[in-house]
This record gives sequence, C-alpha cells and structure tokens, in this order.
Amino acid sequence: MDITIQLVWLFVLAIPIACISWTVTHEEIFKEPREWCVKHSKNDRTLLSRKVFYLFTCEYCFSHYVTIAFLILCNYKLLLNDWRGYILAGFSLVFMANVYMSLFALLRQAIKKEKVEIEKIENETDSEKLLT
Repeated sequence: MDITIQLVWLFVLAIPIACISWTVTHEEIFKEPREWCVKHSKNDRTLLSRKVFYLFTCEYCFSHYVTIAFLILCNYKLLLNDWRGYILAGFSLVFMANVYMSLFALLRQAIKKEKVEIEKIENETDSEKLLT
C-alpha cells in the first residue's frame, strides 16, 4: 500500500476510534455502566479486576482496545507489511485518536465557557432592565 494511502487511513481510522472511546468514557448514554465501572475500579479486591474496570473509564486506556479491534477489523498496517506494521499502526492510531479527543475536549470547553459568558451577560442585561 502506498504511503499516502496509509497516512489517509491513519487519519481516517483514528476518527471512529476517538468517537467510540470518547462516547464510552464521557457521554451520558454510558453514564450508569461507567459509574458502575468506576465503583469497581476503586473498590474491588484484586489489582487485575480494578485495572480491567478502570479501562472503561479512561479514554486513553480504552482507545488502545478500540484500536486493537480496528486493526483486526481493517487489517491496517503502517510502513511495514508484517507484524511490525501492526505495532506501528496501533500506536500511531492511538496517538491520533487521542489528539482528536483532546481537540474535541478543548472545543467543548470553549463552547461551554462561551455559553456561561453569554448567560452572564444576559443576566446582567435583565438586571439592568429591571432597575430602570
């Protein structure tokens, strides 16, 4: 596979990996199972059990497992056409997926901050109207 095609695959495959990882570890639809996993990751007796449950609460950790599933599903290799290509592809996909998730988190934070500032301005305007 041509290097250009491999890089396109890298940037494109990282999108669903990031999407799945973010959704499972942050969004409301998985809130109850995530809270259950958080409880078990803090309170279970064995280290292995705590770590297994923790992986469903951390987008970075979870993205590794989602990446493995996508590598198997898509048979994607980066630069080398043997098992080393899978290793390079795996860590590259995890990196790109986490870049996407970080950018998404920053975007959401900026939007939330803007909403709070708008609400504050609206409240101040309403208060001024009431005083006059």
